[in-house]
Amino acid sequence: MNRTLFFVLSSLAATGAALGAEEPGDTTKVNILEIIKEGGLMMWPLGALSIGALVLILLLFFTIHRRNVVNDQFMRVAESLIRKRDYLGLAGYAHRRGECIARITQKTFDFVTKNPEAKFNEIRDVAEAEGSRQASTLNQRISYLADIGAIAPMVGLLGTVFGMIRAFLEINTGNVEVVRQMKLAGGVAEALVTTASGLSIGILAMIFYSVFRGRVQRYLTELEAAATHLLALLGSQFQQSERYRPEKKAPAPEPADTYQIPRSQRPAPARPGQSDLPGA
Repeated sequence: MNRTLFFVLSSLAATGAALGAEEPGDTTKVNILEIIKEGGLMMWPLGALSIGALVLILLLFFTIHRRNVVNDQFMRVAESLIRKRDYLGLAGYAHRRGECIARITQKTFDFVTKNPEAKFNEIRDVAEAEGSRQASTLNQRISYLADIGAIAPMVGLLGTVFGMIRAFLEINTGNVEVVRQMKLAGGVAEALVTTASGLSIGILAMIFYSVFRGRVQRYLTELEAAATHLLALLGSQFQQSERYRPEKKAPAPEPADTYQIPRSQRPAPARPGQSDLPGA
């Protein structure tokens, strides 16, 4: 990152020195502010894009860092609390932290404490959903630089079109050949300044986007490994709980309340029309 920043600043310094250099036989120097003024109206949106790109680069430089994604201290405390089965304490500790792994841990163990009968597959689904959300948030932060890198050259191209249109319109209204040439030069200058400005902003934005994208991909890999490690510890405890859980025995049949006469000693059923009374 430092090498890239040094390269960009050196390139800008060299460009400014080249623009401000005095040509042989020329008594005037090129002023950057005068060049910017030649860009016309489209330099205002280009200036806003350049400020936005600078703010984003500085913000991402301090926020896209490993300590904000996976923290070794948090991992040690989380492992200790999981081994102690202090899930409620771990959820509270993760709530006070700001790392991405802390957000995943908080959502996961909030679900565990509120749903004690939940299966491990359901808990893993909750962790994966929150992990996907954290990854999407990190990728969205750096995507704004890519948007600026795509929009700035298009705005510069629009300024180029406006400059050429103004140049050709002013040529038609002139009466003197020298005035026509001067107006043509002004329009072409506006077109070239906006094109150069848009390309410069877009190139710088894409350079830093590539740098931060590499960082994000590396940190997301570590985040996935850390979340998998915590889930593996939790899964081993679920297996131990299932192993030592007492098996439920089938209930014993209840004893009969009355004595039943054996089938061999039961009297035969009476035939139709035959009375059960003796001598009948």
